[in-house]
Amino acid sequence: MSVIESVVSCRVLDSFRVQMVSGMFDVSLDEKLSNRFAIEIPTDDDWRVGMIVGPSGSGKSSIAAKAFGSQVYRGFRWPARKAIVDAFPAELETRSILRTLISVGLSSPPAWCKPYRVLSTGEQFRADLAMSLVSPDPLIAFDEYTSVVDRRTAQMGSAALRKSIDAGHIDRQFVAITCHRDVIDWLQPDWVADMSSGQLSRRRLRRPKLEMQIRAGSISDWPLFAKHHYLDPRLNPAARCFLATLDNQPVAFAAVLNHFRKHTFRFTRLVTLPSFQGIGVGGALLDGVAAHLVDNEDAELVSISGSHPAVIHHCNASSRWEFRELKKTGRRASGFFRDHPDWKVSLGRAVASFRYQE
Repeated sequence: MSVIESVVSCRVLDSFRVQMVSGMFDVSLDEKLSNRFAIEIPTDDDWRVGMIVGPSGSGKSSIAAKAFGSQVYRGFRWPARKAIVDAFPAELETRSILRTLISVGLSSPPAWCKPYRVLSTGEQFRADLAMSLVSPDPLIAFDEYTSVVDRRTAQMGSAALRKSIDAGHIDRQFVAITCHRDVIDWLQPDWVADMSSGQLSRRRLRRPKLEMQIRAGSISDWPLFAKHHYLDPRLNPAARCFLATLDNQPVAFAAVLNHFRKHTFRFTRLVTLPSFQGIGVGGALLDGVAAHLVDNEDAELVSISGSHPAVIHHCNASSRWEFRELKKTGRRASGFFRDHPDWKVSLGRAVASFRYQE
């Protein structure tokens, strides 16, 4: 442990009004006003996530600058016209960039190909997180963590970040510097330096449980999710739709079709809204719908084919999904969309296929 001290001073230009206020309220000016901040910060390596929390003006940024120096991330000047994937350092491989974006819950390919300025506030927050994490430094301190996003997005983004850190996808120590205490339970920091009390506490909280429900949906639910999917926005009218909700709020969508014969199904759509990406909602919906089809509708085969890294990772990591084949050049469109001019076939991209197992 190490006690970090910081003194922030500002010189005051003397004036008649300053002297009047000083006299009226007994404010000691001397030559300058100063604030002293001090708190204990861990110096060992036996932690993954830390947090400095406190209200505005409590000295969080000053302490962080003193403790972590150039490892404090205070923002990035994103190019106005470049897609966010092109804004990352040129020496990084595209696969590495996409893994980092996915690890912070920015999993929508359409968002990867847009400039930062047109992204939603939540997507911008996750893009900033990803940019901070490609630093070669072994420790990243993120100032103003979750300051500009709604609180639900802040909580889900924190859960996604912690999940990726625990899974080893992010090989960094991470320190969140924030005035928002509502993310503590979701980020689960190993230590918290509370500037209000001046105390350091080591703890690892249990993340709140998310009660997700899966219910039958309809094609009318699809427009909410369509723009976040990387394939054609149209949906086959014969598709059966399923919806995942949290607190009665739609968060993910899945669609299945009969695959050539009765009791055989394949997933054709699986989309999670950006604010809820990275916390396992899509995988839970995929598994839940597949289990329902097998257990309640006598499905003999449930399959999914796709190229999204998050879907492939989930299926590879799950004992419920068996890898079947990898088509390195994709497949041609067929059936309902065969002759549609807007149909985007998977030719040119690798497509992995998996089969659900009881």
